[in-house]
Amino acid sequence: MEKDKIDKKDHILDVAEKVFADLGYDGASTRTISGEAGVNMAMLNYYFGSKEGLFLAVFKRKIDSFRTLLQNIGSDESMNAWDKLDKCIDNYVERIIANNCFQKLINREVSMNKRGDLTDKIIEILMVNVYEVKRIMEEGVNNGLFYKDVDVPLVIATLFGTKNYIVNMPQLSSLILGHDIRDEKFMENELKPRVKTYMKRLLKAYLVNEHDNSK
Repeated sequence: MEKDKIDKKDHILDVAEKVFADLGYDGASTRTISGEAGVNMAMLNYYFGSKEGLFLAVFKRKIDSFRTLLQNIGSDESMNAWDKLDKCIDNYVERIIANNCFQKLINREVSMNKRGDLTDKIIEILMVNVYEVKRIMEEGVNNGLFYKDVDVPLVIATLFGTKNYIVNMPQLSSLILGHDIRDEKFMENELKPRVKTYMKRLLKAYLVNEHDNSK
């Protein structure tokens, strides 16, 4: 019975993510979502309480799963800070390319910046993963693997900002990259490895202290 509840909640969240991405927070309604999900309003309200509760649950589910992955990478003592960041980049690119719906949802709601309390809650959820990446970079700085004068906030902005530019400005990005980034085959087979290689070369050149002997 418990598994049925989890499966049902996940199904509702899957539907809600798509509806919110397509219509935005204001345009979506719990009635639309319940209809698309094939559940009654009472069940939706029982699980999530309100439209805001459902909206935040969509965000939290995605972010929590990635946070667990980042924490596991960060606590792996068999890897140095660069190896950890290398692995983070791989997983991050895999997720952002595979979850355009969620990326569109983030961009739509955070960039609009008109619902103070709700936007603050969304940013708070997103910042949890930013802090995990920041900890890995600070580890590299503290143990001398990364340069001491590394600008950690700007590295984080570069990592996440590259994604924002490519994913959230598809028309312009397609012209710059020479291919329609909405082409799923191109994104999977060409853009993913291209972004991974670019981010790793760029960040490694900036971060890694070539005179450190512990690498």
